[in-house]
Amino acid sequence: MKAFGLGADTVAWLTTGFMFVMTLMIPVSPWLLHNVTFQRLFQAIELIFAIGTGLCIWAPSFTVLMIGRLLEAIAVGIIFPSFQTVLLTITPHRERGRVMGTAGLVMGSALAVGPIISGVLLTWFPWQTLFLFFLVVSLLVLAVSTVTIASVMPLQPTQLDWVSFLLSASFPILLYALGALSKKGLTVGVVGLLILGVLAAGIFVVRQLNRQPPMLQMRVFATGMFTKAMFLTGISYVGLIVTTILMPLYFQTLLGLSPLISGLSLVPAAVLLSILNPISGRLLDRFGPRVVAMIGMLLITGGFGLLAVFAHHLPLIWAIMLAMATEAGNAFVMMPSVTAGANALPNELVADGTAVTTTARQLFGSAGVMFATVLLDGMQTTLRSHAGGFAVTFAVFAGVGLIGLLLALTLPKEVAKKAV
Repeated sequence: MKAFGLGADTVAWLTTGFMFVMTLMIPVSPWLLHNVTFQRLFQAIELIFAIGTGLCIWAPSFTVLMIGRLLEAIAVGIIFPSFQTVLLTITPHRERGRVMGTAGLVMGSALAVGPIISGVLLTWFPWQTLFLFFLVVSLLVLAVSTVTIASVMPLQPTQLDWVSFLLSASFPILLYALGALSKKGLTVGVVGLLILGVLAAGIFVVRQLNRQPPMLQMRVFATGMFTKAMFLTGISYVGLIVTTILMPLYFQTLLGLSPLISGLSLVPAAVLLSILNPISGRLLDRFGPRVVAMIGMLLITGGFGLLAVFAHHLPLIWAIMLAMATEAGNAFVMMPSVTAGANALPNELVADGTAVTTTARQLFGSAGVMFATVLLDGMQTTLRSHAGGFAVTFAVFAGVGLIGLLLALTLPKEVAKKAV
């Protein structure tokens, strides 16, 4: 804001634009995996990310900075579902939990370490230093990939359906509309975007069902286990995102902590999430999805439930511990559910299933944040009590966790066999 003399609303487009483009690229990732050798695709992704990051460092204007962020978003939107697909494809079914748990450890570590690294760099160095750090990392990964990444995905060359690609913009439109709804309410513009997003998404789905081959295979929903796992993934992600949004507000509003300390107070929860991911993966391989998902949903439901009961007089240490409980629950649900859903699909549909789950997770998260924000503001106004507003909001999301727990009870006990 200071560097370019811009207001907060304009600078916010660095995040909004990133999320829009990232979500746009997720549905096309299966097509890319089936049409480009994975080694070339991975290297292209890293190169695009490095170029985008380089532009952010150089950026003589906000426009150049924005272009750099959008290039980064293209890379992230492709690699996030693609790396999961590759891991699931090359790993035997009975070892997928362990492997995906390790992947969850890496992602969880980023959540734990990211705020610390960015906080240190932005406190002591110019803002460009943060992008320089990521540029060095991406160039190192690009160099290493020339000898470590193999083309492990079978190719099935097809023409890209550009109409479907354009229609897939409905998903980021819905994400933006949900975010705008939480900030602006039901304005004419927001309602128009919601209607546009829903209609375009409906046309996209119908086109995928009637086109051969589709850009994104909707047949994944014919597998009941996959659909259940996708909803569980979404519910757990709602719990994670709502925790990361509401708890800092709780720390600042009721406990009087600074924004910096409030953010750092969530680091223990992120560390625990990171540590538990490999453990939950091994439990999935050994005991199957029902037991693992039930443990996770019990933690999420119990964490939000206790936050609701004691919201009026909760010491900081207990608030941190309950946040740790909800994030620990996420470790037992999200990646294990992704794995269990993929295990129920034949290998040729794993890429589509991963892209569908990743897109759905983004929509679930945005809807959860929108609902939590609107509910919290409304309850605090109605009850004329900050603590009362938090208590009601936590109670509602404990109810969402209970729905997830009931869904977890319907999962099979045994470890999934290979789909045919």
